[in-house]
Amino acid sequence: MDNLKNELSTPKQFICMKWGTLYGPEYVNRLFAMVRANITGDIRFVCLTDDPAGIRSEVECFECPTIPIEGKRKNAGWRKLTLYRESKYLFGLEGDWLYLDLDVVITGSLQPFFDYSPDSDFIVMQNWTQPRQGIGNTSVFRYRIGAHTHIYDDFIPNYKDLFKVHSNSQTYVSRTVRNLKFWPDEWCTLFKVQCLPIWPLRFFLEPKVPEGCLVVAFPGDPNPHDAARGHWPIKKPWKRLYKYIKPSKWIVDKWQNAERVVSQERRIES
Repeated sequence: MDNLKNELSTPKQFICMKWGTLYGPEYVNRLFAMVRANITGDIRFVCLTDDPAGIRSEVECFECPTIPIEGKRKNAGWRKLTLYRESKYLFGLEGDWLYLDLDVVITGSLQPFFDYSPDSDFIVMQNWTQPRQGIGNTSVFRYRIGAHTHIYDDFIPNYKDLFKVHSNSQTYVSRTVRNLKFWPDEWCTLFKVQCLPIWPLRFFLEPKVPEGCLVVAFPGDPNPHDAARGHWPIKKPWKRLYKYIKPSKWIVDKWQNAERVVSQERRIES
């Protein structure tokens, strides 16, 4: 009973990042609603952003940290390395946080992500485009602020050389973090890998959420709003031969159900 009280009284901490114009505030708002609908007890939800306009009041917004490197990569995934800095550079945030990319769809309870290996200070999902190679996909990871400051501190003075070795930030983090650990395989899936029917069945069957999946990640295209209506953005027409998807109605269902749960909680509290 005491353990249950502690579980419910200790806020679960969630963090996301939004910069640029690729995702609007509706993605932050949907993510918050999905989190709130899939966890019990108090939560703290933080968004690091360069534009808080339109983000719901339940979300704490702080300025999105910049990364002092040259070129376009400073506004790509490498900017997420600022998450590994000391607490004083992250607005005094402390403790363990579950990071979620804006373009994930939550399909089950998030409690397991806090129960699993509670003493670990970094756990990430497998990168299913490079399975079993010891590379994580940082769409979903739990980490302890300040536990891996070397990831950022070693990168900044050496980033030009590290770019020659690592093609993206996920590979760099996976090769640099200490005691790399992964979530159970079924918890986190990639839409393009585990949810799509095999070709040519994807012309006839709707993508499905695999059994046991708690979070679906959408790196690259299609984004969730595209997948929901069965649209896969492509530049070369011949790619329609294999980049075809039926509408994933369950995405909108998850969004709408989450909003209903949040609305019901508000009514109860008032």
